[in-house]
Amino acid sequence: MKLSLDALQALDAIERKGSFAAAAAELHRVPSALTYTMQKLEQDLGVALFDRSRRRARLTPAGEELMREGRQLLRAADELECRVKRVATGWETELRIALDIMIPAPQLFALIADFYAEESGTRIRVSHEVLAGTWDALVSGRADLALGVSGEVPAGGGYAIRMLGYKDFVFAVAPAHPLAKLPDPLQHEQILAHRAVAIGDSSRSLAPRSVGLLTGQDVLTLPDLQSKVAAQVAGLGCGYLPAHAAAPLIKAKRLVAKEVEEIKPAGNLYYAWRAREKGKALRWFLKRLDDQDVRASLLRY
Repeated sequence: MKLSLDALQALDAIERKGSFAAAAAELHRVPSALTYTMQKLEQDLGVALFDRSRRRARLTPAGEELMREGRQLLRAADELECRVKRVATGWETELRIALDIMIPAPQLFALIADFYAEESGTRIRVSHEVLAGTWDALVSGRADLALGVSGEVPAGGGYAIRMLGYKDFVFAVAPAHPLAKLPDPLQHEQILAHRAVAIGDSSRSLAPRSVGLLTGQDVLTLPDLQSKVAAQVAGLGCGYLPAHAAAPLIKAKRLVAKEVEEIKPAGNLYYAWRAREKGKALRWFLKRLDDQDVRASLLRY
């Protein structure tokens, strides 16, 4: 067998992170070790997986095919590992939680600390996702529990969904932005004339979504909430921000909150999981999420 799960995991990380250095950091390895792993895999298979003619190595068609099929093998291996442990103990080897970017990861720390007190041996992996990406993580098997999902439930069924809570949004611009001086509420045409700042949807297979954007509006798309907030403070564009992120900046007069004629994005957030899953770690988190105070603590910031 010329393929190994280690090599496929490395290939997956390189493609997702965009560089050997970033992939090595995620896998807690040195870049030279990843380079050696990929070179050996190319030699063993007798094919070039990376096009190195450019400054940044990119996957060849053969590399892309291996990546697509390899991810299925990685998912199957993860599922097998979890099934074996569940048969023996009922506890998952790893519980993967997809957290919508509107919920800061530290809000989950108290709950995770309580879970570690159980000494189950289950590892916890938390990822941040955006818009449809939170659903996509659950649908594709990249996550066992999705916190903060919104929008329509994906086709196919088999998902359980519960209300998590409400997240408030405000439309905000920098004090020097042209919209800051206009009277409230801002009209559709006034907003359309200015660039919006948005976070790119992280979905890999489901149709990507956008929220709070107007048709035909110029958009600056950034990778995370921190960048979006910074861009709006810098006057690079306008847009909706979660109230918890905008409030201290509005108080410090680095942002100005504006009323708008358009309806703001719906703030209802939910949590979801695959209904057939019965692992003890998932059940532990679901039981805790039955508590309204626990749900509120995830959205309180």
